[in-house]
Amino acid sequence: MNSKVNAIVIALTAAALFGAATPLAKALLGTMSPFMVAGLFYLGSGGGLGIGILFRRFRQTAQQTEPAQRLRKAELPWLAGAIAAGGVAGPALLMLGLSSTPAATSALLLNLEGVLTAVIAWVIFKENVDLQVFLGMVAIVAGGAVLSWHPGAAGVPVGALLIVGACLCWAIDNNLTRKVSANDAMVIACLKGLIAGPVNIAIAVTTGATAPTLPTTAAAMLTGLGGYGVSLVLFVVALRNLGTARTGAYFSVAPLFGVALSLLIWPEMPSATFWIAAALMALGIWLHVRERHVHEHMHERMEHTHRHRHDEHHQHAHDFSYEGDEPHTHPHVHLPITHSHAHFPDIHHRHRH
Repeated sequence: MNSKVNAIVIALTAAALFGAATPLAKALLGTMSPFMVAGLFYLGSGGGLGIGILFRRFRQTAQQTEPAQRLRKAELPWLAGAIAAGGVAGPALLMLGLSSTPAATSALLLNLEGVLTAVIAWVIFKENVDLQVFLGMVAIVAGGAVLSWHPGAAGVPVGALLIVGACLCWAIDNNLTRKVSANDAMVIACLKGLIAGPVNIAIAVTTGATAPTLPTTAAAMLTGLGGYGVSLVLFVVALRNLGTARTGAYFSVAPLFGVALSLLIWPEMPSATFWIAAALMALGIWLHVRERHVHEHMHERMEHTHRHRHDEHHQHAHDFSYEGDEPHTHPHVHLPITHSHAHFPDIHHRHRH
């Protein structure tokens, strides 16, 4: 499996896990406070990933393998902004908006996250976009709109503006997370969960919510570990390899996975809109998969740390004892180079066109 297909599969897996969290929450959690749900999901994500990180570091120490990767000081503001926007402001705005907005309207508005993510990536961060990629995004978002559409549901209340604000927060989160995506994806996702979880739980308690039973709490945190934690780890890895707009487009397929799982939990014949949405999303994915962006480009000098193999972009010397083990992680320098090959706007291809 080549790196392109691998990155796409990772992005779609992240979408599937996130999409599955919605029907699982409905099946497991009942009528819990929305802020409590979000808080337990995030807390389960951060706590579970934290245990995984500790286990991984213990194993690395025991085996005397490579040291743990650390966030650089200059990257902390990007991560802090992503956590504040996507882990705190986004859920708060969504919950406030949902309280006064019809479910059908809310579902349609939530499709704006993919659009806003792409617009910010293309306009502000200058990520390249081809016509084929743009049309693929349109098809995926159209599929999401069809999937969420309920005939007869009319009116957009004031709360809809809050939901749009939530989508904007998550779009900002996606773009800021890309700035730190070369780092350890588990650490990034863990920090988001450990900060966003307590904040949302505090909001829930302040607004009068009570703690759920222990089994419900455990179910919520386990669902959060998969749907928020593991999903976010995979999302960050996809950002690293595909860029923000393309990863956001694949992640927009999440509602389709959610509806499919709902049909398995509560069996019924899929409606025509489900198949139309699936066809549109499949078309969008196909347009993205068949993209081939090739041109001569120049790599400027770059220094960073991430897990890598010694491919054409990683031909560097080592200032430590190296026995040829790959992939491995260490700080390394990319010297300027000009060449031509097919590529995505990944962490090594953020050049102007």
